[in-house]
Amino acid sequence: MKNKTFSVYCLLSLLGVLLASCYPIYMGVSVAGDMIRFGTVYAEDYPKYIIPYTPIALAVLAGVALMPLVLRWCRRGALLIGTAISTAVFFAAELLLERAVTVTRTVTGVFSTLEDWQMYMCYIPPSSFEERTWTEVDVLMGEYSPAFKLHFYLISVVLIISILNCFYGFARMILTGDTRRRRALILQAVSAGAFLGMCIWACFTAFYRNGDIQVSALSAVLMSVFFLLFGVTCGVYAASFLLGCGRTLAVWLPAASASAVTLLMYVGEMILLSGNLYRFGEGIFFCGLPGIVLAPVDILIVMAAGALAGGIAGLVRSGKETI
Repeated sequence: MKNKTFSVYCLLSLLGVLLASCYPIYMGVSVAGDMIRFGTVYAEDYPKYIIPYTPIALAVLAGVALMPLVLRWCRRGALLIGTAISTAVFFAAELLLERAVTVTRTVTGVFSTLEDWQMYMCYIPPSSFEERTWTEVDVLMGEYSPAFKLHFYLISVVLIISILNCFYGFARMILTGDTRRRRALILQAVSAGAFLGMCIWACFTAFYRNGDIQVSALSAVLMSVFFLLFGVTCGVYAASFLLGCGRTLAVWLPAASASAVTLLMYVGEMILLSGNLYRFGEGIFFCGLPGIVLAPVDILIVMAAGALAGGIAGLVRSGKETI
């Protein structure tokens, strides 16, 4: 009965991931078709954010498809092996797309590699690219740096490891009957799902930025939530493996992890904006502090991500005997 339940779970998981991956896979097929027919992808036909979401979809598909084999052959290190395979698939697909695909703007006849084009899309929504109004922080024209992809790579790896943590974790519960991680995995699924939703929202709107370094109140709120969810998702991931540890390690390590990766996201944004950050308002609370660029509001967000992750880790740990 247990094996049958496990087989059904694996099949349904794969079908669910396939269904959720329809649009990213369509984007990849569309771009491959344009490259074969025209040797380039015209800007008006460019599917929004093919990188990193098509490589992410392929990576998760690979990890879930191999889940039955990996869990049966490598019981103790199954998640590590599955995550390693998926991460390798992601970077292989990502680098292939970045280097092989070009985007051409038909009005000017200028073409860019996909990674250059994607950098522009980070700064302002694709629909507003031609109408943008650059400020003195004109950071994306002729100042390409591959380091900007720190954003993409951080987001991508966090999505891959957190999603696979859920799939492999629930699968192991079915195989072993050990439900001690159930609460942590449910919270991981919620945080990863919410973060993925924010990523998709940002994909189509870039959170309503208009090209100015100071963003609107709506954009500021959404960006803050995005940073918080990113940190919390990482913190919950760490917490899900520390249930049997002492309180100091089980709570403070996830909190520190959440704050650290949130800070790394700010570093990625700083690289993208040539040493600047988007500003969420006016006044001392929103202005960068001398020497560190971060504003008090940014520091608060970094600390809040850690506090939320630590609180969730404490909640998970306090219920570990009863789940």
